[in-house]
Amino acid sequence: MNRPRLATLAALALAMPAAAPPDRSDVGPMVRALWLVQRHGTAEAADPRNDVRTKGTLARALGKEGILTPAGAEDLMDPSTFAKLAGPDGRLDPAEVRAAVEADVPESRRRLLPAVEAHADLLTTSFDLIDEPHREAGEALAGWIAANYRPGHPLHVTVICTGNSRRSILGSTMGNVAAAYHGMPEVRFHSGGTAPSAFNPRTIATLREVGIEVEPTGAEAPRGEPSTANPAYRVRWGRPGEPSTEATEFSKTYFDRSNPQTGFAALMVCGEADAGCPVVKGAALRVSMPYLDPKIYDGGAFEAVKYAERRDDIGRLMLSTLMQARRKLAGK
Repeated sequence: MNRPRLATLAALALAMPAAAPPDRSDVGPMVRALWLVQRHGTAEAADPRNDVRTKGTLARALGKEGILTPAGAEDLMDPSTFAKLAGPDGRLDPAEVRAAVEADVPESRRRLLPAVEAHADLLTTSFDLIDEPHREAGEALAGWIAANYRPGHPLHVTVICTGNSRRSILGSTMGNVAAAYHGMPEVRFHSGGTAPSAFNPRTIATLREVGIEVEPTGAEAPRGEPSTANPAYRVRWGRPGEPSTEATEFSKTYFDRSNPQTGFAALMVCGEADAGCPVVKGAALRVSMPYLDPKIYDGGAFEAVKYAERRDDIGRLMLSTLMQARRKLAGK
């Protein structure tokens, strides 16, 4: 195409009125139906391994009217569960699906900051992006949580990487978001490292990007590297006045006294820490789930995108894991 033609098209595009932005307040019947299956569907339909197939089945079942019938939901939900949700007319229209989903929202999710909840909502629609090794690691953690969870009693998980500056803090924060989202705020995630440095500013930026509040406390923690300042930050994912929805984060060893000392699950999110700590002292469970360090993109054009990518990779795994733990506790 020649340059005059391109210039004409560009001018026409600028002259055209901008399209109205989509309504972000309504996720639509497909997403709500997916949430319904994640909570009340069969184990096979709710398994993240089958996420693409479940979405395809749902899309066909909903059709143009967005109505679920017993025949359409046959591969998604036990008939007795469907009948209980559907009521006398034996079907689930969009309004009934919405009501069923909203009736099952835990109180701790309602305490999340709105932007944080919205981002968690988005991540629950992409469990198909979790690769097999991480799915297996998530299953191990979900089983441990379900076996040890007691309402009202803290259950601790420590996320470990080398410098405790990027992946481990992303893991602890997104883990706490996931626990609140799925109504299990007693599951508390912490972070630690094997060679502490500092809470990296890029990690702070990518958390703030999804509405998580990260503010300096004014205190400085002991320095792991003598030349690196190690300020402490308050990280909050929930509404003000809710102590259960915030944490103090700074770079530290995984065995720092601010972290649990015994009976916790240890998640190894980097290869160096995984190889260097074959045994994590005090841990009741050790799970290997290494992720590529976003640090390799520092200073480049893709830096922010890659940090967001890692945040979301870890976030969707945490949401998937807590969803599975919640289902196990409900006997599903």
